[in-house]
Amino acid sequence: MEGGSPDQESVGSGTKRSSVSSGSKSRNHKEFLYRLVDCETFTANLEDWFQSLYEKSAQMKPVFDVPFELIDLQKFDYALEGVSFQQLIRMPNAVYASTSDSAEATAYLAVEDFLHATVKGLWEAFWSQDEPMPFSVACLYKENLKFYQAENAIASGRLGSLCASGVLLKNPRHPHGKWDNLLELALLRPGIQSLVGESEQQPSLHVLGEALFYALRMLISRRLSRQNLPLSSNSAFVLLVDSQYGGVVKVEGDVNKMDFDVNNVYKCAAEWIQRHARIAVSPVDRIWNKLGNANWGDIGALQVTFATFYCIMQFAGLPKHSIEDLAADHGCRLQTRRLERQLGDTRVNGSGLFRFQQHGVSPEIVEVQDESDKLESESLKLEVGSVLWLEDSNWERGYHINQIRSNGELPYYIASPVEDPGKSLFLYVGSHPSQLEPAWEDMNLWYLVQRQTKVLTIMKQKGLSGKYLPQLSASGRIIHPGQCRRPSSGGNCDHPWCGTPILVTSPVGETVADMVSEGHFGVDEAIRCCHDCLSALSTASSEGIRHGDIRPENVICVRSGESRPYFVLIGWGHAILEDRDRPAMNLHFSSTFALQEGKLCSASDAESLVYMLYFACGGAFPDLDSVEGELQWRETSWSRRLIQQKLGDVSTVLKAFADYVDSLCGTPYPMDYDIWLRRFKRSIREEDHGKEIDASV
Repeated sequence: MEGGSPDQESVGSGTKRSSVSSGSKSRNHKEFLYRLVDCETFTANLEDWFQSLYEKSAQMKPVFDVPFELIDLQKFDYALEGVSFQQLIRMPNAVYASTSDSAEATAYLAVEDFLHATVKGLWEAFWSQDEPMPFSVACLYKENLKFYQAENAIASGRLGSLCASGVLLKNPRHPHGKWDNLLELALLRPGIQSLVGESEQQPSLHVLGEALFYALRMLISRRLSRQNLPLSSNSAFVLLVDSQYGGVVKVEGDVNKMDFDVNNVYKCAAEWIQRHARIAVSPVDRIWNKLGNANWGDIGALQVTFATFYCIMQFAGLPKHSIEDLAADHGCRLQTRRLERQLGDTRVNGSGLFRFQQHGVSPEIVEVQDESDKLESESLKLEVGSVLWLEDSNWERGYHINQIRSNGELPYYIASPVEDPGKSLFLYVGSHPSQLEPAWEDMNLWYLVQRQTKVLTIMKQKGLSGKYLPQLSASGRIIHPGQCRRPSSGGNCDHPWCGTPILVTSPVGETVADMVSEGHFGVDEAIRCCHDCLSALSTASSEGIRHGDIRPENVICVRSGESRPYFVLIGWGHAILEDRDRPAMNLHFSSTFALQEGKLCSASDAESLVYMLYFACGGAFPDLDSVEGELQWRETSWSRRLIQQKLGDVSTVLKAFADYVDSLCGTPYPMDYDIWLRRFKRSIREEDHGKEIDASV
């Protein structure tokens, strides 16, 4: 276990520096990494920056964003329902364990076992039960930054020199591990639980600085590595744990933007953290109970497991079974559980739940209304003619309900402001917060209201607006009847409507789905619809935003106030803002890349637009219930040019556009929106000659 820095022997810890024959730039980067070994000096260079962050941040407000949204953790939780995790080495509890070296040694062994159980369970559930797990777990020795099994370090009396535990890609040629094969690190540090009492606070500079130091070393090592990672290597996860609690630190950024000055290593590293790194820190939560067992289903272990899931994806690629696939089985498992408990037909009272009540001394089985039914009976029911009041920032706005509509799955409304009865707006009502947490079925409603509100707000902040994009009119919480007894610290009162989110957008129009069903979608509409949707996608893509859910229900035709109707692309709840976002899944309209990989390529939205136009122009989809069947149908249809021919019957420019999209799908090449907007603009039929379509966005 003696020796120098691992970077002297390798890119991370393998190949001797003296054998490096690459260019001076590569040698300079390796020398930089070789000298970046002192965590305390690195942390000292961040003190002023860290202090300024806390001063700028509002009191008791987190300085950094969280790495995972709660809704994503909930979906991941559903996916893990059938996954078995088993930690065999118990974590010694700080309250009951002694302070001897044996307790600390057991803690390191327990962390290793926890990481092993996590990786093994995730690999078998999402990637493969037949292929051997390609990862191992080891501890980091701070004297030379090499990796060893904890048992070996403890046996040789080196316990005090261990500083972290890591998950590594197995590499028989490098038994001491290579830094570019490191998936994630877990820092075992006492006192993490002290932050739990002040849940809004985040780790001190001493703890966070250490996490940032190791995360940066991981990113630089991957940059210097010769191996090609399946997914982006621009993010690294570091876990912070003690004998009870834990949290996640995520560091993301392009290390190519770093100034690799070997004579000023720590200043350059600190400047990169301040200028180019995106840092996210999760709340610190309990992982192990008092017996030393991991609470796999609680949020503390869940967010750590979720971080490990992302780390595996970076090295092993996308899983064979997506989170959405496994989470979708929740409903089936729930029904199976009800049958096991002999709860009967779920149609009896909507959920199939009965309770026992005892009257006097005679026990009697009676049906009792379930709590969810009680809540539903008191839940928000809007009818035509009713008025809804919304609390938007410091304003109160009233809306008169004029129509009730449905997007095929969920209801929404056409309403007019009380102060402007002649104006029409779309109004969406979300789930009550208390209902959202346990209900997988309410996730679509969450995307429709809460997530879409977030996306439209970001688009507004970035200055993305135009004729063919929806505009955020208002958002906030409903004002319910009676006195609101909401606590001053936040949250909701006990009224069943309190806290229900509302979203109001403009303009209002008829969906393409309705136009098709009523026979109102013709040649002019097809060309104009394609132009207007491409214009909306072009505007959004200028800021890296993609739609991810183009279908007939999410495109509307607006007629009021215009000499000619135009189309607006709505339904931005599934929009892709960053790499970890996932698009909606629709057998008929999702892009092929989305169905295969669970994410979008540059042409995915355009491909979905082609499928929607194919449907709107009379094209027939087969009655399929599997992704495999849909992909096979698409391969046949594209190869036989059936889709192009159908669109060619409507317009030659639509046929040409379909050919262009087909050539682009699955490639890294970007869409050329400008050229196709010009071509569609020339093809649009205008009755008012000399008046061109407004193609501005």
